[in-house]
Amino acid sequence: MSTGELRIQSLHIHPLKSCRAIDLDVVRVGSRGLEHDREWMLITAAGRFVTQRSHPTLALLRAAPDAQGITLSHPRAGKLRIEAPLPMSTQPDDWRRVTVWKREIEAIDAGEHAAQFASALIGEPARIVAGGSDHFADGYPLLVCTQASLDDLNRRLPAALPMSRFRPNIVLSGAEAWQEDHIRELRIGSLRLKLVKPCTRCVMTRIDQATGQRGLDPLPVLHEFRFDENLRGVTFGQNARVATGAGSLLRIGDSVTIELRN
Repeated sequence: MSTGELRIQSLHIHPLKSCRAIDLDVVRVGSRGLEHDREWMLITAAGRFVTQRSHPTLALLRAAPDAQGITLSHPRAGKLRIEAPLPMSTQPDDWRRVTVWKREIEAIDAGEHAAQFASALIGEPARIVAGGSDHFADGYPLLVCTQASLDDLNRRLPAALPMSRFRPNIVLSGAEAWQEDHIRELRIGSLRLKLVKPCTRCVMTRIDQATGQRGLDPLPVLHEFRFDENLRGVTFGQNARVATGAGSLLRIGDSVTIELRN
């Protein structure tokens, strides 16, 4: 066991998949990740997920969740309030099978007003769905990054990039650069998070999250020293899952104990 001065530096959720991040001081952790994270999603008419990879304007979509639903706002598409569906009261026609990469998920359609908003937002037929018994993460419920690794990357770039380019859930301070590659588990109070796989990065890292426009591309520089032959991609951050302690609260400043890989 290795214990250092690691702490939680920041916490972030994306209530609608690929929307603008919400920064939090405190958040509850469920078995599927941070509360309200990626509970909603835009889909094409064919049921496939929509992200900033194809529609960078999603970076400007603000999604504010609460216990009753979600409020969406976008400078071009306007504002929309969606009430959270109650799975037990929905009709069979409300359920849709949607696709996130190769994974098929049962989701609940948010209705025609939401579909009109989504279609106006991305400029093609689209709908909004809510998670039923699942969430809309790409593969793992949590993404953990360290400030030290971003600092090291920024020293190699012509201009510094903010952490928002990498869309983490949890950012740690006090680690050494790239130390996350060697961590097996994070312990925060009674919560244990297992780091399971390096996160390969895509063209979304090119998108300025403040403007929705393409900016400085970190991928070529990352490729010089962060290319993973096994994953066939450049990596930044670690995918993680909840091992024990679902229901715990995380707060900025919480002390983090690490267990290193053998």
